[in-house]
Amino acid sequence: MKKRRLLLWDIDGTLISTGAAGNRAIVLAAAQRFGGDGNLDGVEIAGRTDAAIAHQILAKYAEPVTDETVSTFLDLYLELLAQELPRSKGHTLPGVLPLLERLSGQPETALGLLTGNLKRGAQLKLEHYNLWQFFRFGAFADDHHDRNQLGAFALTRAEEGTGIKFESARVDVIGDTGHDIACGKAFGARTIAVATGSWTRERLTEYAPDFLFEDLSQVDDVIATLDW
Repeated sequence: MKKRRLLLWDIDGTLISTGAAGNRAIVLAAAQRFGGDGNLDGVEIAGRTDAAIAHQILAKYAEPVTDETVSTFLDLYLELLAQELPRSKGHTLPGVLPLLERLSGQPETALGLLTGNLKRGAQLKLEHYNLWQFFRFGAFADDHHDRNQLGAFALTRAEEGTGIKFESARVDVIGDTGHDIACGKAFGARTIAVATGSWTRERLTEYAPDFLFEDLSQVDDVIATLDW
């Protein structure tokens, strides 16, 4: 019998494309909070946690970065995200649904999230695309603004949720940016990159993931390659 393996998934650009609903919600939140058109020049979004994005935006607009100002901005963002999701032409990314369906039926495989989204934002997005039910636990931006610190939270929640203490070598982190790869490497996980987000295959290669796929559409090949 195979040893249990824990799969920790990023969301945006890995599982789904929201049709830029998240980006629009952030821009609108900045516009409502600071006026103007919500200009976010110089703010890095892809692969960053929502909390880290809020830190960057507050600093850009010379607002003190405190727990209160970050929380207030993110509450506004979540309110706007809920409005933007149904207005957006997003979709589940190639292969994701059949892959999750296959993996969720394997008793030796546990599925969780390791995402820069706030937990409420993750739920809003994945419920909208009917994927939330696949994930019993996860680590989120609520836990820490630094993505590289989220692995420990994910492992703790996985143990609480399954009763199994996963060795780092039995954990996969799946994402579409170098930040996902760095996060997985930070706690010794195997890293799987997919070039379905804003990062090119060439840029992802520079971060030396253990595996790199154009997308997850060839479900049988993905499972065979990774021996899930």
